[in-house]
Amino acid sequence: MWTRTLMEHFAIYFRRVLSNSFYPVLQGAIGVGSAFEGWSPREQDVVYQVLIPMTPPRGHSFHLELGTAWQRRLRNFHIRVQQECTCTSEQQGEHMLCFLHHPEEELRRHQDPSLLHTLCTGSYLDVEKTARWFYQLVRAIWPALLESHRWHLVLLPPRRSCQFKVTNGRESYRIEILFGVRQGNSDVFVSSQPRQAHASSTIWPESYAVAEMKFFRYIARQAPPDSLHLKCLQFFTRLQLGLGFSTYTIKTIVMHLLSILPASQWRRRHFVRRLMDISESLRVCVESRRLNHFIVGNQRLPEGIRLPPEVLMARSRNLFHDLVMDPVAHSQVFPLCTTKDCVRIKVVDSLSLGRETPQSLGNVWDW
Repeated sequence: MWTRTLMEHFAIYFRRVLSNSFYPVLQGAIGVGSAFEGWSPREQDVVYQVLIPMTPPRGHSFHLELGTAWQRRLRNFHIRVQQECTCTSEQQGEHMLCFLHHPEEELRRHQDPSLLHTLCTGSYLDVEKTARWFYQLVRAIWPALLESHRWHLVLLPPRRSCQFKVTNGRESYRIEILFGVRQGNSDVFVSSQPRQAHASSTIWPESYAVAEMKFFRYIARQAPPDSLHLKCLQFFTRLQLGLGFSTYTIKTIVMHLLSILPASQWRRRHFVRRLMDISESLRVCVESRRLNHFIVGNQRLPEGIRLPPEVLMARSRNLFHDLVMDPVAHSQVFPLCTTKDCVRIKVVDSLSLGRETPQSLGNVWDW
């Protein structure tokens, strides 16, 4: 994939530019989101999201902290940056002064500022400052890349990520760089990707994007060559655009179904049947006002998807919690999945995809 190669080239220059700095150490980019899972909610404007893991620079450490009870329920973190003593022979060989034990005047004269004084607000890593830093990095490095000779770069205003477009007159790619800190050795991060509008600039939500990407990769290995599980997800998601259900809601339902139904049940001849299953799952979840998060508390994930113990053992999060708290919202949403949705599925059923009847799945919605 061209975007993957481009990010590998960026990574080479990231390492060169930042090798002796006190900015976060950037690891290799991980492709996440729908484009790297093999589908897209929209035919146009596909966004290629990549997550760049960050580790602390020399003389610093990162500490993930959960705040208030509300933030703990939402799994929103702060990243506290702490200076560490570097008064060792190894660090002295790198001509580095210890931020803790050298006079401030000497540090100002002979060493670049600490991360605390560049990308932090108080003691906490700031998402928006980090996004602007990525923006400046991409702009500065772009002319050095071979791609700059044939492609035109357009940087978009940063807030909680660094977004840009590259075009060559015939093709166009939109790329969004997200960044975050890995939790231990797991596939769960705290990342810059917002879950809610107007989040504080020091809030880093827990992200399961890498775990979800690995789940789709696992399904792809198990699926027969003519599997249409991604087509089902893409088709149904596009049907729902503008009806009040998020892309992530539909994706969650499909992930649950993929973990229940055998891979052999997603072939072309099952296409309409699986669409009906997604439709019925959505109806039942809205009616019961409950849709469990696919990753949190799921102890039946495929081997190779690593979760931190507190995520693995957590009570599953209800993605329809707002419908529980707001009966008016529930009364507005429920008719959408019982009328318009059914009508649309009947239209699909009348196309040249075959006349099939939905098959009962028993209590599969009691996840």
